[in-house]
Amino acid sequence: MFRGLTQLAGTTADKKSISPSLRSDIYTAIDQFKAWINGGLGQAGDGVSYTSVLNTIQKHFPNAKIGLESLGQTEVEVAVVVGGVTNMILEMSKWEALGGGMAMRTWVDNLGNVYASIPPSTKKETIGRGIVRGLNQNTDYSLMTREFTAKIQIISCLKSLFPKIYGAGSEQTRQAEAMLSSKLI
Repeated sequence: MFRGLTQLAGTTADKKSISPSLRSDIYTAIDQFKAWINGGLGQAGDGVSYTSVLNTIQKHFPNAKIGLESLGQTEVEVAVVVGGVTNMILEMSKWEALGGGMAMRTWVDNLGNVYASIPPSTKKETIGRGIVRGLNQNTDYSLMTREFTAKIQIISCLKSLFPKIYGAGSEQTRQAEAMLSSKLI
């Protein structure tokens, strides 16, 4: 359906050290995501307004892109951006485990807050599906730190987002958590 973030393992495996701008680019991408979603819900799904955040992601993952067949599809756009930012954080966690865990907490909190601020609508549901899709389908978990404590912190941060989107104890929450768990086994 779209070309993107699942092919990224090869682009970062050859790196010998962390990119000097990765940390600042993560926080820039988080701010760009908030501005994109909160900047008027008409923006998400318009096929072009995600460009600034996608450019930030592409500095570290050049293969991240939205296929032409998916332009203007809100769920796909959100999924690619969410997967890209999450991959940036996981890449940072390889080099700075604690910093990656803190960045993931910031990212998940921002995702939850942005989602909560959207008025109930079909657009909100689409954005929620895009967030979950980005975490479960567009994120390369092989980039994650091997350090146990930080890894547990990152995983629990990610799992805490699903109840904010689908509601605690819902079938969709359980399915999203199970999908994430299957990726981490």
